[in-house]
Amino acid sequence: MQSTVIKIENLYVDFYIQNQRINSFKDLIMSFGMVSPFEKKKILKGVSLDIKKGECFALMGKNGSGKSTLLRTLAGIITPSSGAIKVEGRIAPMLSIGAGIELELSGYDNIKLIATLMGMNSKEIKETTTFVEQFSELSKADLNMQVKRYSAGMTARLGFSISVAKTPDILIVDEALSVGDIGFQEKCAHRINEIKKSGCSIIYVSHSLVELKRICTHGACLVDGKIALTGPIDEVAAYYESLFH
Repeated sequence: MQSTVIKIENLYVDFYIQNQRINSFKDLIMSFGMVSPFEKKKILKGVSLDIKKGECFALMGKNGSGKSTLLRTLAGIITPSSGAIKVEGRIAPMLSIGAGIELELSGYDNIKLIATLMGMNSKEIKETTTFVEQFSELSKADLNMQVKRYSAGMTARLGFSISVAKTPDILIVDEALSVGDIGFQEKCAHRINEIKKSGCSIIYVSHSLVELKRICTHGACLVDGKIALTGPIDEVAAYYESLFH
């Protein structure tokens, strides 16, 4: 029986956004303190999920359903309002293009920074740097340049290469392969398959059902911050498609 590597129990995430009734300092004063300048918006509403070791798990849902918020919470970027998350192993998050990358730093400096944050030692950081140089196909001149001067495709190459340099216990991929040329996308897909064969658990977000069905075996569909369905990939994909009809 497969062990559980991620256990999510009754997870809630709330954001504070600007109150539409308060558009200026004058509006705030004239409310005489009766209206708060911020209001709470519930993003995730009691999400519970189990991800098994070695499982390739798809996360589906319309834009705004809470997919990216859930992944960022799993990666430790967002603190949940309530609920519990238990993770067994090291997570390598490949979130939206540029997430976690410092634009003012060079490519090389970003490799060192992100690898350090992922808990790598000096030997592993050196190995990661070599891997990124080869896999990303970015030149040394590119990697010595500030990332703010990169194109979206170059940033994608850097971010993905760092994330998959070492085979993680858990890989999170959030629409990260939608930018870049076809050749690099195929290269990324091949690397994901290598990681998959190693027994790594993968949580994958994409609007491409063909891609999800090719990589994943099970999945879940989020609707308005709640899990609407979990199950085999074909069942969840069919449910997701039905939301548009």
